[in-house]
Amino acid sequence: MTALVIRPSVYRAESSFCEVTTVLSSYAYPMSTRPVVMGVNGMVASANPFASMAGVRMLQAGGNAFDAAVAVASTLGVVEPFMSGPGGIGVALMYVAKEKRLRVLNFSGRAPKKATPDQFTQETKDIGVRSALVPGNALGWLTFHEAYGRLEREQVFAPAIDLAENGFGVTYFNYRHFIKQGARLQRHAPSAALLFDRQGKVPDPGERHRFPQLAGTYKRLAKEGADVFYRGEIAEKISRAQRDLKGLITKDDLAAYKAEWEEPISITYRGYEMFTTPPNSTGFQILQTLKLMETYDPSELKFQHPDTAHAFIEAVKLCVTDRLLFGGDPDYVKAPLRTLLSDSYARKQRRRIHFTKPTIVAGEQFVAKRPVGSLVPLLHRKDEVEGGMTTHFAVADRDGNVVSITQTLGGGFGSAVVMGDTGVFLNNMAYWFDLDEASPNRIAPWKRVDFCVAPVQAFHDGKFFLSLSTPGSWGILQTTPQMLMNVLDFGMNVQQAVDQPRLRVYENKRVEMEERFPVNMRTELEQRGHDIQTIESWSLNVGGAQAIQFDAREGVFQGGADPRRDGVAMGY
Repeated sequence: MTALVIRPSVYRAESSFCEVTTVLSSYAYPMSTRPVVMGVNGMVASANPFASMAGVRMLQAGGNAFDAAVAVASTLGVVEPFMSGPGGIGVALMYVAKEKRLRVLNFSGRAPKKATPDQFTQETKDIGVRSALVPGNALGWLTFHEAYGRLEREQVFAPAIDLAENGFGVTYFNYRHFIKQGARLQRHAPSAALLFDRQGKVPDPGERHRFPQLAGTYKRLAKEGADVFYRGEIAEKISRAQRDLKGLITKDDLAAYKAEWEEPISITYRGYEMFTTPPNSTGFQILQTLKLMETYDPSELKFQHPDTAHAFIEAVKLCVTDRLLFGGDPDYVKAPLRTLLSDSYARKQRRRIHFTKPTIVAGEQFVAKRPVGSLVPLLHRKDEVEGGMTTHFAVADRDGNVVSITQTLGGGFGSAVVMGDTGVFLNNMAYWFDLDEASPNRIAPWKRVDFCVAPVQAFHDGKFFLSLSTPGSWGILQTTPQMLMNVLDFGMNVQQAVDQPRLRVYENKRVEMEERFPVNMRTELEQRGHDIQTIESWSLNVGGAQAIQFDAREGVFQGGADPRRDGVAMGY
């Protein structure tokens, strides 16, 4: 059975019955895995039902989206402990209704002041105490809450404290990752003790699990605020654990860290204003990809057609190549965003796409030696130009506030090292730095990492229309524009847009595609020269998106959540 969706740019009032039937059959999509969730007072979409419920509880108690966002974020740290938590990092894109403006809060951490390249190996960047950046999540949550929240801290942290203290039912998704990521914890006995029982077994699906030490940390945050984490007793425990385990983060690093307010970056795409987070986030790749796809007339783009897929794959390759040159801490490398996101540059890039032949790329991350014949950037740094383990959620309230946050620990359980008796796993985001001196993203003291998370919001005629984003490592920058196009080009609702199969471009000519893509489409792409590799139908490699759409005329929210995870949207 299929859901019939009329694509607005194709439908014509004067069309005959036969013509309309053809249009409908050409733009029909599979039914979504679940109904679109509706709400008139607010909406929360997150990767776990406990977290979504925590957010809705805040809205129903008279709180706003900022209150709900803290409840969701802190709860995710309990029920998805391998994905995020107070020891992680993140970024928030927020529409503040009373100020009628979008703001970005960057809490993506910084490398410790002792973090020089000689202090790391490839292994210690990935796991262990040295792999952590100064954590930003706890400060980020409390910074935007202090600026815009209504409820008391004790109230917004209450759901997370209750679940950490009294336990939550382990989901099958939890169990899968406890098994998969638990091996990282076994290198450090205190970390393993938080997950494994005395027989070395992780909790089964349906079993109640608790994190009492994390509950204690949340209680201190609720009572005393961010100072206890960055300057007080918790900071002392973190710095002591770092010192004892030969880590690099000091108490001075924690005390010096600040969450930073920034301005979003934006483009227009087919009449919609698209906003995301600026560097050190590399969300500009999402916007650049959309600008390049906008060079195609709407009639040229067809859902799951080989020509459209080929064009998108090649557009991604061009934009990845630019991102590898210009991504990173803006104190070290300046991305020429005015040029990269311009119509004229998109047209120049479009001319580099061969209609039938794929190009070669070096891959998603910096490499010193590019494959022979691989794409090179159209720009150079010297040119004169104008101007994992991650989770995402979104909250919208009746007042018009919208909060979109992507936060992460990096790898499974981050560094896999718990800080003393705090129950806090620090991130391992040093892994995303490079050691090669030729890389613009080389690790250095107090440097911000090239940060792939990038929440997106879309506006139409100055009014909020859509929040749609995903986790998924560097794949975030590729899968997000696919879902946005599902809504903006192909007329899907948010649940359909999230449900559709996604692809991801890697090195050389390799493309991973979920096996739900039509076989004839994959075959034709292979015949054009793409190295198509089929992955499972609902793969975690392509993210776990959450979406909220708003009909300003009707005053109705629509929510969608990704079945690839435990995603749930809740409205009221």
